[in-house]
Amino acid sequence: MIRDARWLGAALALAERGVGRTAPNPSVGCIIVTDGRVVGRGWTQPGGRPHAEAMALAQAGDAARGGTAYVTLEPCAHVSLRGPACSDSLIDAGIARVVGPVTDPDPRTGGTGFARLRAAGIAVTEGVCRAEAAALNAGFFSRTLHGRPFVTLKLALSTDGCVAMADGTSRWITGAQARAHAHLERARADLIVVGRGTLDADDPALDVRLEGVEDCHPRAAVLSRTLAVIAPDRRLAGALLLRDFAEVDAMPTVLNVLVEGGAGVAASLLAADRVDRLLIYRAPIVLGGQRGIADIGLHDLADAHGRWALVESRALGVDRLEHYARTR
Repeated sequence: MIRDARWLGAALALAERGVGRTAPNPSVGCIIVTDGRVVGRGWTQPGGRPHAEAMALAQAGDAARGGTAYVTLEPCAHVSLRGPACSDSLIDAGIARVVGPVTDPDPRTGGTGFARLRAAGIAVTEGVCRAEAAALNAGFFSRTLHGRPFVTLKLALSTDGCVAMADGTSRWITGAQARAHAHLERARADLIVVGRGTLDADDPALDVRLEGVEDCHPRAAVLSRTLAVIAPDRRLAGALLLRDFAEVDAMPTVLNVLVEGGAGVAASLLAADRVDRLLIYRAPIVLGGQRGIADIGLHDLADAHGRWALVESRALGVDRLEHYARTR
């Protein structure tokens, strides 16, 4: 189990490369090991094809025979116009064992991939690194099981919970390391959302300015009740205009949404219980200015407890990242 977890951890690291680029497909990683040696590795390519298994098998060639495939999601069992089923490809390649942490929620596979492998005499081990694999593809699971994307709300706050000074000045609340981490989160998103107030006040670019992932170009959307046209001199002139956040649910290729502001948008999504993940970049400064979250309509303090669980807290330079998950 320790060895399996180590190899699956490496496969998960490969899968991370595709997050934000593979929708509507999940981002999967695959490592093929024969006689203790890696003979093939792959991850889902931009647009969803080739699949991770196909890439790893092509690299391994005949060396895959008798080996173990570590795959971060159950190999697909359905044939499409874009390629064969990965479970069949693994069988044809002579793989002896498959280690996969979690069943594919897509009903076209949904356990059939593992069953097909077992029927072909391949040993299958499930459940290793299950939580990590599910978290990596949280957007795909949310879209497939609940018909909506996975939503992350990102806030850059002062110690006293402010997003800007009293006069609206907000650049920069956090330092370079925290901003770099936020750009990495942008690279993992299919859609970045801001409110009209943030657009008018800050004229954000919402692009990815981080070495190594400059080719990531997530779509941008602006929530605007009036749907007033964005001025052509604004950096988000080509962004989607949405009257209501529910319109995002109708976008099948959007798996992961990053919401970057402002206070009203944050409050409305929290009040509607549409936030799955909360990222707070907290700077060691006190502003006494504009609050980061507006009124969310709580009537009883007891209702605020038990809704969020701290997943991680760590330093990013002089700032601190707090990562919370919604408990459901």
